[in-house]
Amino acid sequence: VGSCIPVSTLMILFLNGLCMGASILMGIQYGAKDYETLHRQISTTLLSGAVFSFFLTLVCVIFAVPILLLLQVDPSIMDMTVQYLRIIFLGLMFTFLYNFFSSTLRALGDSASPLYFLIISAILNIFGDLFFVIVLKAGSNGCAISTVLSEALCCLFCIIYIQKKVPILGKKWLVFDARLLKKTIAYGWASAMQQATVQMGKIAIQALVNTRGVSVAAAFAVVNRIDDFAITPEQNIAHAMTALMAQNKGAGKNDRMREGFRCGMILEIVYGAAVMVICQVFAGELMALFVKDEEVIGHGVIYLHLIAVMYILPAVTNAIQGFFRGIGDLKVTLMSSFTNMTVRVIAAAPMVLLWNFGIEALPYSYLAGWIAMLLVETPLMLRIYRKK
Repeated sequence: VGSCIPVSTLMILFLNGLCMGASILMGIQYGAKDYETLHRQISTTLLSGAVFSFFLTLVCVIFAVPILLLLQVDPSIMDMTVQYLRIIFLGLMFTFLYNFFSSTLRALGDSASPLYFLIISAILNIFGDLFFVIVLKAGSNGCAISTVLSEALCCLFCIIYIQKKVPILGKKWLVFDARLLKKTIAYGWASAMQQATVQMGKIAIQALVNTRGVSVAAAFAVVNRIDDFAITPEQNIAHAMTALMAQNKGAGKNDRMREGFRCGMILEIVYGAAVMVICQVFAGELMALFVKDEEVIGHGVIYLHLIAVMYILPAVTNAIQGFFRGIGDLKVTLMSSFTNMTVRVIAAAPMVLLWNFGIEALPYSYLAGWIAMLLVETPLMLRIYRKK
């Protein structure tokens, strides 16, 4: 399961990026009260995204084995890993639909409902894991089936809620506007590639980590989960900034755009500082939640002690990314993310392959990537901020 996470996350973030790009257009249209265009935008995004998700599923299922070979997955677990990944890929349509519905609701100012549906989905996933793995003895395949079923039910709840509670979304589902599709692709593709670039860098790092042995790979799988708890909320604070700024851009309210950015940056820094303290002080306890092997825990503690002091940097970079998405400039977010991941991989490769660093190579390479990212996007942000 840990070996599959970078690939499955890549697909999830790619689809999420497409939906996020489209939601920026929706937020601008909603802020401008251009409801006719908004209806066509929503329907066009749904139809084109569903078709794309179908073909993406086919490609991923067919090429699951070559993908895992590129990741240097240990031969002893290859068969299980392939089966798990293919089941996860079969649920990509549900992944797209949930991200589409939640991004659309957030673009209209409703960030609470997607959260409630996600909580329900997570609870179903947990009980599904327990049922399929412990009761039915289905192993890692049971985890995958539980994930897909919980996503499918989450989508169903979204559809029922929208039909009953959000009439503005339920009017025109099957309207396709080729003119809007071009703009949607421009926004969605840039956002998707930005998300995918980040995960491609992580996949390259995963391949490097897998060369250091099973214990380091196991520790990396665990600290990635802890990283998710640390960094994902920072990303979503930025997503909230994007939605708020896009709506106010459509309404022509520059003062509220500036205030949204300022408040978002404060939230990012406060959260980053809190996570830094928690991961620094409780590194051993956090690792012990996931694994009992002392060698694996030792590798993880080294990683967390180093990375904890750096969590402020992704907090700031995420806020700046939210700023650029909010004003509709996705080229900068793509360029800066590409710089981050390129520098990260270039820094990690010699430390792992030539100088035989252990897991400590990863935080150092992340630090180099985040600094490079800030050097690219900060001057551009300050220039635009002063100008507008």
